[in-house]
Amino acid sequence: MHTVRRRQLIAGLLVAPLLSGCFAAGSGSSSNGSADGARLKVALAFPPSENFSPYGADATLLSRLGVTEGLTKLDANGAAAPALAASWKKESDRSWLFTLREAEFQDGTRVTPAAVADALEHAGKAEPVTAALSGVTLTAKPVGNDQVRITTADPDPALPQRLSSPGLAILSAKAYKKAGEKGGRVSPIGTATGPFEITKRTGATAATLDRFDDYWGGRAQASGIDAKFIADGTARTNALRTHDVDIAEAVPVSQAASLDKGSGRETATARTTSLQLNTESGAFKDPGLRAAARKAIDTSALAKDVYEGHADPGEGIFGPALTWAEGKRGKPAGRAGATDPDGKAITIGTYDNRPELPEVAQVLKQQLQKAGFKVKLEVRESSRIEGDALAGKFDAFVGARNTMLDTGDPVSILASDYTCDGSYNLAQLCDKKVDAAVRKAEDTADIEKRQDAAMAAEAAILGTDAVVPLVHQRIITGVGGSVEGVLLDPYERTLVGTGTRR
Repeated sequence: MHTVRRRQLIAGLLVAPLLSGCFAAGSGSSSNGSADGARLKVALAFPPSENFSPYGADATLLSRLGVTEGLTKLDANGAAAPALAASWKKESDRSWLFTLREAEFQDGTRVTPAAVADALEHAGKAEPVTAALSGVTLTAKPVGNDQVRITTADPDPALPQRLSSPGLAILSAKAYKKAGEKGGRVSPIGTATGPFEITKRTGATAATLDRFDDYWGGRAQASGIDAKFIADGTARTNALRTHDVDIAEAVPVSQAASLDKGSGRETATARTTSLQLNTESGAFKDPGLRAAARKAIDTSALAKDVYEGHADPGEGIFGPALTWAEGKRGKPAGRAGATDPDGKAITIGTYDNRPELPEVAQVLKQQLQKAGFKVKLEVRESSRIEGDALAGKFDAFVGARNTMLDTGDPVSILASDYTCDGSYNLAQLCDKKVDAAVRKAEDTADIEKRQDAAMAAEAAILGTDAVVPLVHQRIITGVGGSVEGVLLDPYERTLVGTGTRR
């Protein structure tokens, strides 16, 4: 029996995937933004579940709202690009030297090598470990006035991509002052570096952000953001239609047709919706029953009917947004023969923050019942089901996972989701052949060879039938007619930037 470290459910290199879409314009500095630029009203799907901790799922909320930044960011092709680090160079297999740009924290202190090293040290000690550092040990030391040397215990060719993770945001010393006290937490409020600063929060329902005028990338054109966290997709869409919000993320496909012409912006993403089968206990400990479940599922029906054509049928862990993957995909080997379910009872869990998922689960229920399973569904809000899902309390779980979100490295997602010590292992998978294949990919630095190794590892994972890829999603963002410069990010890390305005 293996241990799965607790990670947030919704929270993904040298490989540079060529994506079908690029980020929207408006991410550059604003030289003409007026001091009284209109505030933006934004509706987000997932409420903060960890008091805006930068180390769990809330890290993505912070980056999408333009609050936090890392040393690097991902460009449209998935390569590392400068952020707080202006440049970097590889000194050895385990050592990299990053040169910082001139920047300030929102509390007025300067971004120094010591501050950066301290921030990365705190991230390394976070419990549970932030996803980007799962299985990775790094040390950061200041060098002179503007450089940081980062060393890793093992060679890490994906380090520049890894440092782009929202979970490795750089915060000022003030953020950590109360973290060691009883009940204390790391706080990004007034301690980050992004163009917007959180000035007020109302529990898990709303947050107020003001423009940070000393942002290194130029003053934002919007004077602030009024963020609402609305889990119900129909309610988010209605808020956009009635002009209560200017931007609504993750518009349900069932609501897309109701938007004004041009208001629904569809973006190809690296997000795959999958059925994770519990390989450690319950019905799907039996490989034959896992094979029976996989054979019973019609993924094309899900893409066409549930997602109304706004998704592609599932082919693998990595979808068509990573265009290099298709030509390298191998046939899964070693699959067991299907066993007759003969009325075997199973429970499928999912969450309703993404409104398509309960409908996907309902269709799966019908398909699996037709194959001979007796199926029960359990649907909860994401933050109230994650602990049980990661503890293996369901026979199967339907979830949507952006394979490039946490680290920008596809190999890392395989390690965290499907290895014995993986921090996000919903399938509870522990297979020696899979671990060996993933380890080989992790140890490969050459771009082409790393891609090949990643796809070989994918084939090994699919061969266990621990996961059934269902659909590869396209995300619909609702954008008001007067709004410009929304960042339509295939990695779902950004949404509002300096050029976003109305």
